[in-house]
Amino acid sequence: MKFSEIPYERPDVEKNRTVAADAAEKIRSAATPEEAKTAFLDFLAEEDRVQTMMTVAYIRHTINTKDPFYEAEQTFADEQSPAIEEAMQNVMRALLASPHRADLEKEFGKLLFDGLEMSVRSFSPAIMELMSEENRLASEYQKLYGGAIAVFDGKELPLPLLGPYKLSPDREVRHRAFLAEAEFFEKHREEFDTLYDKLVKNRNAQARALGHKNYLELGYDRLGRNCYRYKELEAYREQIKRDVVPVADAVHEAQRRRIGVDEIMLWDNSLMFADGNAKPEGTPDEILAAGRKMYTEMSKETAGFADVLFGDELFDVLSRPGKAPGGYCTELPTYRVPFIFSNFNGTAGDVDVLTHEAGHAFAGYRSFVNNIPPFYRSPSIDACEVHSMSMEFLTEPWHHLFFGKQTEKYELGHAADALTFLPYGCMVDDFQHRMYENENLTPDERNKIWLELEKEYRPHLHFGDLPFYGRGGGWQRQLHIYLHPLYYIDYCMAQSVAFGFWCEAMKDHDAAFKKYLSFVDLAGTKTFGELVRSAGLLVPYEAGSMKKIAGTIGAWLAEAEKNFQ
Repeated sequence: MKFSEIPYERPDVEKNRTVAADAAEKIRSAATPEEAKTAFLDFLAEEDRVQTMMTVAYIRHTINTKDPFYEAEQTFADEQSPAIEEAMQNVMRALLASPHRADLEKEFGKLLFDGLEMSVRSFSPAIMELMSEENRLASEYQKLYGGAIAVFDGKELPLPLLGPYKLSPDREVRHRAFLAEAEFFEKHREEFDTLYDKLVKNRNAQARALGHKNYLELGYDRLGRNCYRYKELEAYREQIKRDVVPVADAVHEAQRRRIGVDEIMLWDNSLMFADGNAKPEGTPDEILAAGRKMYTEMSKETAGFADVLFGDELFDVLSRPGKAPGGYCTELPTYRVPFIFSNFNGTAGDVDVLTHEAGHAFAGYRSFVNNIPPFYRSPSIDACEVHSMSMEFLTEPWHHLFFGKQTEKYELGHAADALTFLPYGCMVDDFQHRMYENENLTPDERNKIWLELEKEYRPHLHFGDLPFYGRGGGWQRQLHIYLHPLYYIDYCMAQSVAFGFWCEAMKDHDAAFKKYLSFVDLAGTKTFGELVRSAGLLVPYEAGSMKKIAGTIGAWLAEAEKNFQ
């Protein structure tokens, strides 16, 4: 069934609560482990139906944030999701307290129960009102950002469509494009500041109601971090500053010489070549067709995936006014399919959608094909990002389909961007930790901290006369900070592992893909660390890992640079 044909019906929240209560009672009173198992699985099937409808509404709302019907449905979901979460929690608590728990752990695995423990710690009926408010505030941010219009050369453009101008070979054009973007954020400065202040205080209030000092531990639980926490993350960020930032600086110095500037201003930062970055060749339809060809040729597994993705039109990738910013991949469990959302803008990022988001979608597709139980369909978020970021590199033999003679340019730029992303991603994480540890900071104090972190993680970068970025407001365009707290470091962990798969692929692509497929097919049955070790790769947060990874990728970049000297 094509996505456009999927019928939508508002979820019956009261029915969901009744089904959950019935399931919890059956689990508590079960005479045998099998009875408890059946009650749990029946409830999960009902939960899939509810989540599918809420996801359909979310997708259609983000496709057009101005659609009043789906805006109302998203508001409904924001308001009701705490009640749905409460119903789920009741079932989880019953499962954890079951007299048959030992037998159920043997049946389902201990990892499920570890995850349930984290989930139960993350919720209480006492915070339902706060959770509804958090959802509302997040939706306000998304609507504000999604409706963002920049005035550029007399034209009104959605922010994503500034992308090609921000990458123009003409430095003056790039500068004006960044100014246009900055002007939007300056105009709405108070709104962005107020929303974030409310979100930080709201999340900390939730955490304190659950017995935490601040949101950090609660955030880790909600992200399912089951093998590393605060100390490991702090140590990882220190590895990045010590072992990756110097390599990244060398990469940026090569970039500075390549594009012919005295120093790298923000509007130079993403330009890899003086004559412009590699751009995909062809129309959006041609790019999508090349993507289908790529996955058809890669393996029989990816060919089956491509048939479903394209056959059922499970994506919306063209940017237009009113469409929410960014990109994501989600799943529709009732229909056993993924869905990809993005904003094509004529840059290499369009191809990244067909590799990154399609990596997520492929993993979701495989979990349905392999009939993975609902509670193990996805691993922790860091491992999910390994699925996507590794696919960016494993598709390398087909990059020429998109870039033709510009393929070498794309691959150098992509690898450089991937490595230099690590300091930025850690900076976002460092910033968020400081925000939740200091909730009463003023907007100016928050911006000052961001600028200080810029000097630690991206010392090569200068902001010149940009009003928004120059005052330290750049963090406000990173939607994860508002919508997905503490999530962003997962991209760094995943990128580090993806580099490992790439190194394997350089030696033997087929063998590397088989390792990757095994990693994907394990889904959520192992922790992040266990999954990485199962593939024979370095665990990023363990001592010495990042020095080895940065050294290998830095050497590849230095060698690739010779082709452009």
